[in-house]
Amino acid sequence: MRRDAAVLFGQLGVDLDPDRPARGLSIADQQIVEIAKALSTDARVIVMDEPTAALSASESERLLDVARRLRDGGAAVVFVSHRLDEVFALCDRLTVMRDGATVRTCPVAGTDAGEVVRWMVGRELTDLFPKTGTTPGDVVLRVRGLTTDGVFDDVSFDVRAGEIVAFAGLVGSGRSEVVRAVFGIDRYDSGSVEVLGSPLPPADPRAALARGVALVPEDRRQQGLFMPASVARNTAVVVLSRLARRGVVRERAERELAAHWAQRLQLRHGGLDQPVERLSGGNQQKVVLAKWLATDPRLLVVDEPTRGIDVGTKAEVHRLLSEQAGRGLAVLMVSSELPEVLGMADRVLVMREGRLMATLDRGEATQERVMLAATGQASVAGEGSAA
Repeated sequence: MRRDAAVLFGQLGVDLDPDRPARGLSIADQQIVEIAKALSTDARVIVMDEPTAALSASESERLLDVARRLRDGGAAVVFVSHRLDEVFALCDRLTVMRDGATVRTCPVAGTDAGEVVRWMVGRELTDLFPKTGTTPGDVVLRVRGLTTDGVFDDVSFDVRAGEIVAFAGLVGSGRSEVVRAVFGIDRYDSGSVEVLGSPLPPADPRAALARGVALVPEDRRQQGLFMPASVARNTAVVVLSRLARRGVVRERAERELAAHWAQRLQLRHGGLDQPVERLSGGNQQKVVLAKWLATDPRLLVVDEPTRGIDVGTKAEVHRLLSEQAGRGLAVLMVSSELPEVLGMADRVLVMREGRLMATLDRGEATQERVMLAATGQASVAGEGSAA
């Protein structure tokens, strides 16, 4: 069994220990294990549902090569993805679905991404990144010398009111680990975190929440939601104490809060009592956002805010983040999608192997400069890394 697993990992071009517990793997490596498991059955029909959502560009390309080999070997591959560049690079035919119904099936050759997007959202989508200009205010988050041995080292940066600051970098660069340490989920060995000028105690999410920090985690199903619970309960769960009277949660207040945010975020649901596990991925993400925005935060940390959701919902999430920043909310974002980073961020922090390699203002951040820093080909860090 170990030998066969090692052969499969070799076919996928990854070096994973077959004896290592899957629970401790990164999301990217867990996805590799899932793919290897599907390959182990020698299946003739293989369905890949968002297989590259948590993978870096090089890992994604390697997976596309595996899919091509499966196809060339006579297997039928169904590839579900919101990344249109992958669809056009891999697929022979595409089917577009919207609201549970088939909109169009056609050969990939002869169509283009703009046409597919129009089919997906049912309208022209001219503004995927509705970023509005703001004048940054006072510093909300100040991080200095944050270090966790073997994970990230000497990370320093600020986030101001009304500003969207984005972490960019390859999977495994330490971006998510930094924001988890800032919020207090993970301990750090040295450094400091200040919110609104006062030190934030380490490893204390409750203190972070009390100081107006909110975290939308990378994995909404495992870390962001109680899947069997209702839309209303998931929306209100962080602020239940505000909705309680003499220790008893007022159901009417809970439903009013959920209804307010469902309308604000244009949530599509079958009722506020509907279990959140029955919502689409995009609507589940909106519930996570609603839950944390309901706390009225001063700093919103969002880790991969649009992973695995459709183009139309991405535009809605981007509009929401831009709108909140325009109202003075400080936003710290982690994203593996470079167009999202360049389209939404006022400043881009580029990480590589746990170190902050570059800090780029919106006007100077380009795809080339970000990738050069992310791959270690250039470093633009300096006094701007704490600006």
